[in-house]
Amino acid sequence: MPIVSANTGLHETLALLTSQLHPDANHKEDLVFLKDVFSEKSLSYLMKIHEKLKQYEKQSPTPVLHSASCLAEDLAEELQSGPLEDDERELLLLLSTPHLKAVLSAHDTVAQKNFDPVLPPLPEDLDDDLEEESVKIVRLVKNKEPLGATIRRDEATGAVIVARIMRGGAADRSGLVHVGDELREVNGNLITHKRPDEISQILSQSQGSITLKIIPAVGEEDKLKESRVYLRALFDYTPFEDKATPCQEAGLPFRKGDILQVVSQEDSTWWQAKKVGDCNLRAALIPSTQFQESLRRSFRLRKDRHASPGEAHTPDANPTEFLIYEEVTQYLPRPGDRPRLIVLIGRSACIEKEKLELILRGNKFAIKHTQGKYCLYTTRARKCHEREGVEYHFITKTAFEADIQNSKFIEYGEYKDNLYGTSLESIHRILDQNKVCLVDVQPEALKTIRTAAFKPYIIFARPRVSINQGKQLGSSSSLSLGITEEDLQEMKQSAEQMEERYGHWVDYVLVKEDPVSALAELQVVLERVQLEPQWVPVSWVRS
Repeated sequence: MPIVSANTGLHETLALLTSQLHPDANHKEDLVFLKDVFSEKSLSYLMKIHEKLKQYEKQSPTPVLHSASCLAEDLAEELQSGPLEDDERELLLLLSTPHLKAVLSAHDTVAQKNFDPVLPPLPEDLDDDLEEESVKIVRLVKNKEPLGATIRRDEATGAVIVARIMRGGAADRSGLVHVGDELREVNGNLITHKRPDEISQILSQSQGSITLKIIPAVGEEDKLKESRVYLRALFDYTPFEDKATPCQEAGLPFRKGDILQVVSQEDSTWWQAKKVGDCNLRAALIPSTQFQESLRRSFRLRKDRHASPGEAHTPDANPTEFLIYEEVTQYLPRPGDRPRLIVLIGRSACIEKEKLELILRGNKFAIKHTQGKYCLYTTRARKCHEREGVEYHFITKTAFEADIQNSKFIEYGEYKDNLYGTSLESIHRILDQNKVCLVDVQPEALKTIRTAAFKPYIIFARPRVSINQGKQLGSSSSLSLGITEEDLQEMKQSAEQMEERYGHWVDYVLVKEDPVSALAELQVVLERVQLEPQWVPVSWVRS
């Protein structure tokens, strides 16, 4: 037999004992059974926990005194009673500071409190029908946060069953409540005859300690594996306005364009997710894509309502625009990758094209520059100062119409009997030369260029000036630019419509106050696109 000393740990002793179990012919079955029991990982973990508790019992630090605050006050009074030396005066000053008083008060609170774990007593008046069942008494501590669990009524038995455990919530952190557990009592009150919404209200309104009487689920415990699926929300969601949600307090409110990390998709109807950038670590419920069809119909009706005559011609809408989520990942161009297409939408007239070209030409960029006008084709006659392929590409009306039929334009339109269009081929040619290409297009064109080939970074230039601000600014700004109150109203409505219909595709909102500040802000954004990873559709990276 191995030598076991007093310092040998309990789990080490168990391991030594297991190694000595050699089955023989006479007691083979018994020894095999015993070895299997001793080899169980759960038993080894229990032994380690037992040792840690014994060490805590032996080495638990004890406070020197329980009233450090009183001692400090007595010392301060003693110092104030007579003349002070420099070091005594400094000590008195330290003892009078609120920070030190707070630290000493916290010390006394901890010193006077017993932190040993206290288990709730097992109720003596157990129901007769529970005598043959395994009953678990769970005590959880929660503040104003939700319990982090939803419940349902079993249609066959009428039992109240734990339906979901929200990742990071109080129930999940405890490790004591599992999906499928039957809930019998809350704080000593029988809840088997209450409706699930009544029980949820009791749980949400409870503060501090909550005692639950539970019959554990039969079978394996819930083993959720946190996924790494990220979604961009394509609609606004407010759980307190959703009557279909199983628990409104467990819902996750989000706005169009928010990035959500889905941590569980085991429930086909309600997924668990967190909002990226939110300091709250608890997961909450979001509707799954099963709701997509109903929302798709709603989006289509809203789209038809907002459609207005005179919009730029673009190819047919992509069916994916009606999805409620878009799976995304972070992307940063690698050496050798084409630059991302920079797209401006909105009323960007105040961003002067010549100054913008100077920014793109600056030394801060390791790549060459270009601008949207290099991609423009027109049927009008070339002016004497214009150069072919610089200001515009000048082609005949017949050639232009043929290019329309061959889908060679992102967008096109007519102005003063002349046709103008932005060429797809020209953009590809510029990007292939490792140049930054910036195009200023109507938002409808995003349906064509928002692809893996371009990986566009979309900037929405939104005006800040309201109608009242326009009146106050007078001739020095808006009036000097020839902008009337009607223009301001139209700009405001156009911006709102654009955000409503295309806001979920926008990577950055550039709020324009004046051309100088807009250009400076735009320069910072363009640098960030080259240096920092951005969220893009997964299909752009996988394709």
